[in-house]
Amino acid sequence: MALMDFIRKQFIDIIQWTEDSDGTLAWRFPMADMEIQNGAALVVRASQVAIFVNEGQVADVFGPGTHKLTTQTLPVLTYLKNWDKLFESPFKSDVYFFSTRQQIDQKWGTPQPITIRDKDFGAVRLRAFGNYSFRVADPKLFHTEISGTRDSYGVNDLDGQLRGLVLQNISNAIASSGIPFLDLASNQLVFAQALATQLTPEFAKIGLQLDGMTVQNVSLPEELQKILDQKIGMGMVGNDMGKFMQYQTAQAIPKFAEGAGTGGGIAGDAMGLGAGVALGQVLAQNLQAGLQGGAAPTAPAAPAIGVKPEEVMATLEKLGELKTKGILTQEEFDVKKAELLKKLV
Repeated sequence: MALMDFIRKQFIDIIQWTEDSDGTLAWRFPMADMEIQNGAALVVRASQVAIFVNEGQVADVFGPGTHKLTTQTLPVLTYLKNWDKLFESPFKSDVYFFSTRQQIDQKWGTPQPITIRDKDFGAVRLRAFGNYSFRVADPKLFHTEISGTRDSYGVNDLDGQLRGLVLQNISNAIASSGIPFLDLASNQLVFAQALATQLTPEFAKIGLQLDGMTVQNVSLPEELQKILDQKIGMGMVGNDMGKFMQYQTAQAIPKFAEGAGTGGGIAGDAMGLGAGVALGQVLAQNLQAGLQGGAAPTAPAAPAIGVKPEEVMATLEKLGELKTKGILTQEEFDVKKAELLKKLV
């Protein structure tokens, strides 16, 4: 048995990793109790790096190519082993291979809505997801900080850590970008670039290089999504709030008219008494006057038609609700109230 063990040791003359599957980042060459022959060949394929580790200390690092292992090609290991002359006998050392290929289509996402701060809206809760790609850029650092002495270390082993880094840095990425939240949410490329800028140094701390980052979807709270849809629909008018309100009013008036056509709803009841058309005119004229700096016109008088007392009271209640919602001003409400109450005399 001792003779067979001796013979087996002498045949470790080629060290290589064929990388027969995807998703492996680090792989230790199976040494068992065998030794490496003097002058053995180390084969490092494209997109691989190999490192020699002596008693837990990283020694020599080899890039792609075929390397003959001698004291000249192993200077650090030679120093650690105290080889003061050319070694002629086999030696022991741990050899680790690292894949430096891109690891693509790595998923990230927010399992729960996260809260971010925005200068326009204050605290905002959002969901987002996308993907990213990375590679091992510093095998020595990755070995020391992450993979260690394990026989094999894969992408799946690192997935949770990297997802956590992405989620942890979303808020910082948005804050450091200085971009208003609505612009960020409507431009996913800018969002992805801001996130990549924030994450690059975090990946580098563990020997990784972030090669790509995408944001495929951003889900906003319903009220903010409506604002974003309105802003896009009006041609992205920016900070011109006058035009923004004109756009909102133009959207609102057809809804009043639709209610009138069916005879139902608040606007439908008011228009049924001759006040609905006047209400639309007051809204449009009052908005125009406000934008031009003029005084708001008074509401036109309702047509002089016979109205039952209960209908007048019902209309007052409806107009009161419009005033509460900010559709009618106090002045407009008072004018309409006075006109309707005269019909009760």
